[in-house]
Amino acid sequence: MFRVKFYECPPWFTDEEITDFILKHCVLIHLDDPVDKFNILVFMTQKLFTFAQDQCKIEGADAVMMQEVLLGGHLYLQVVKERLQNWLGNLKLRLMRRAKTNTNFHITQHEIITSAKYAGSLETSMEKFLATGNIVSQSGLGLMQDKGLTIVAENINRMRYMSHFKAVHRGAFFQEMRTTEARQLLPDAWGFICPVHTPDGAPCGLLNHLTSQCVISEEPDEEKLKNIPLVLTELGMVPMNSINDNLNLKEFYTVHLDGRIIGYVKDNSSGKIVDKLRLLKIKGKQVPYSMEIVLVPKKEVSCQYPGIFIFTGAARMMRPLLNLATREIEYVGTFEQVYLHVCVTAEEVYQGVTTHMELAKTSFLSNLAQLIPMPDCNQSPRNMYQCQMGKQTMGTPCHNWPVQSETKLYRLQTPASPLFRPAHYDDIGLDDFAMGTNAIVAVISYTGYDMEDAMIINKAAHDRGFAHGSVIKSEFITLDNPGDYFCRDPSQPNLEAHLDNDGLPFVGKKMQSGDPLYCYYNADESRYILKKFSAKEECTVESVKQCGDFGQRTGRLACVTFRLSRNPSVGDKFASRAGQKGICSQKWVTEDLPFTESGLVPDIVFNPHGFPSRMTIAMMIELMAGKSASIHGLVHDATPFKFSEDDTAIDYFGRLLEAGGYNYYGTEAMYSGIDGREMTAQIFFGVVHYQRLRHMVSDKWQVRSTGPIDIVTHQPLKGRKRGGGVRFGEMERDSLISHGASFLLQDRLFHCSDASMALICTSCGTLLGPVTITITCDRNKQFETKEHCRLCGHGKNIEEIQIPYIFKFFVTQLASCNINVKIGSQKCEFSYAL
Repeated sequence: MFRVKFYECPPWFTDEEITDFILKHCVLIHLDDPVDKFNILVFMTQKLFTFAQDQCKIEGADAVMMQEVLLGGHLYLQVVKERLQNWLGNLKLRLMRRAKTNTNFHITQHEIITSAKYAGSLETSMEKFLATGNIVSQSGLGLMQDKGLTIVAENINRMRYMSHFKAVHRGAFFQEMRTTEARQLLPDAWGFICPVHTPDGAPCGLLNHLTSQCVISEEPDEEKLKNIPLVLTELGMVPMNSINDNLNLKEFYTVHLDGRIIGYVKDNSSGKIVDKLRLLKIKGKQVPYSMEIVLVPKKEVSCQYPGIFIFTGAARMMRPLLNLATREIEYVGTFEQVYLHVCVTAEEVYQGVTTHMELAKTSFLSNLAQLIPMPDCNQSPRNMYQCQMGKQTMGTPCHNWPVQSETKLYRLQTPASPLFRPAHYDDIGLDDFAMGTNAIVAVISYTGYDMEDAMIINKAAHDRGFAHGSVIKSEFITLDNPGDYFCRDPSQPNLEAHLDNDGLPFVGKKMQSGDPLYCYYNADESRYILKKFSAKEECTVESVKQCGDFGQRTGRLACVTFRLSRNPSVGDKFASRAGQKGICSQKWVTEDLPFTESGLVPDIVFNPHGFPSRMTIAMMIELMAGKSASIHGLVHDATPFKFSEDDTAIDYFGRLLEAGGYNYYGTEAMYSGIDGREMTAQIFFGVVHYQRLRHMVSDKWQVRSTGPIDIVTHQPLKGRKRGGGVRFGEMERDSLISHGASFLLQDRLFHCSDASMALICTSCGTLLGPVTITITCDRNKQFETKEHCRLCGHGKNIEEIQIPYIFKFFVTQLASCNINVKIGSQKCEFSYAL
């Protein structure tokens, strides 16, 4: 019945052999012995009947304790395995085809090699998979998606690059679901999945990041794996081959090892056996240290199905905890942690109950979440925002600037080390890849240009290099013909100022649109060809490299790297490490900004209305801590949970400020830059580490009056690269109506969109009837045009009107559906009084 679906089996297989193939490759494929498969099927049946009698609870597939991670290597293995099976199938068909056409056919090495040449290749499919992330597979490899399985490891900054290797995605399939069950952060994810580091929006809760201490288990040692049943038998387990009718299995726990039942343990000795096995696991000499031991106890109430479950396979999430019995580090898994008693600090230990303790209070956070200064003093969404914005910060992505050839990099020219930072910042050496600037901030509502998260930057600070940055872009130039080569055209002496002898631009040359970019000799046409620089933005040549390989038939390849200067301008985005994002609204001259008694002028003016609703208390603490660090020459620790309600951070840094001669609350008397008078209010003033984000006006500005239009609708295209327009939607239209700006509304939605002239017959009110007829005069060979309505039969009442082209198109579409549209119109006379 099923054998037609099993192409792998030869036609001479009997039904019994086909059945054996199904049992081996389709039913419980992780088990080889049919007896083990029978035992586990019996166990599954018992569990099903127990659940049907409401004596155990259902186990959710969305719980982290029931999941493992699909690793890149495992995915590659599945792709290669399927491609290899397809290749072998194609080779078999080739050999069978040659055997049918050739009567004296014999399988030889030469025949196999000849057939293998036409059976396809493995490298092409793997290259396509890695380049696109798409899988072309008939079986689907058991995955819930076939697209988006690879991503580009962006090196915008060290945070971004680092976060890629700790990211886990639930799958694109769940992104389209309306339910939120797959997105929920359940208690069993504590310590494995970071509750802070997940994006807001569509991928929220699906794109997660592992905590800094979470690791993925590897394949265990084979010898230690074989020891587990023997060790358990020595500890008191009854193996499967010793089971007899005298045993009452209701008084026993079933022992599972990687989905295989290996024996039974008596109820009253299960706890001791598990504890002894855990001690051997910590030592790691007889059994693997990455083993996961779970004892699901029997209870009077309905709960999870009981048993002893042991897991040793790869791709499981594990994290270190301190075992209080041995005072040693033990790695525990997601399922195992649920049935352990874990405390955070030594004060929480209950003697005889608590078994493990966290290594640190921050062990439940990811690498990026641990870089936020004092996240315990912020509103939760602000910490989530900082995890996203930290990955968009301009910084120092690499150190090999002269030789790198990345397509696009962002560089901050004047980074600084933060004065208020967590210990994790130094643990991972983030000063080597600095990203951010220490700014003197005055929290004051000044000039009105700081409303709605906008911020004012001191123009003098800008001139001194505050947050200066650059964008590094690389362009690859490929010569297709192997005979072509780069060379400057000797017949054009004016190229000497732009190009070197090799036909490529000078390093340090400023490039503008229309300048010569490179010149090469075309061997086919026997002439020099000059290409010009097409980008609109002025840039500088950073480096020029000739690349290639050792192949004889490959063309020449050159890489030209450009540097675009991107100093802060109005509209560029900034953010503090507390998730307080804003744009630069004005570069204010330093003479007009407020100043302190000591003559300090702020680099940034921050609006105080940004604090109450966001509740970013950590930024207030950072402002005081940065100020005290500058006074005393210190670097303060911003690791969370260091302070308490009895010993607050504000009190600690306030006393430091007092010791330095400043106000306890971090406020200062400031004087107006306009008239020099002292302000009546005390101004909150200090040092904050600010990040410059990669979102810049120079990359996003878009303006157009007229330009490319859509062929069908005659309305402007969308897209900045195509010269398109910005969408003027319904809400924008309503706002102009509310202001009474009717002429502006007409200009935007009509004249700059799809204004067109059309003929209308006022007799029948149609747009489709009037046509223009051309009449030829024979004598002078001249042409004459005449309007005629095809519905009325005459052209007496035809007028020319201005309407949107899309309206005429709409009327035409309705006519194709046999719907006639009549337009009432009348001629209006306008008179202007002078």
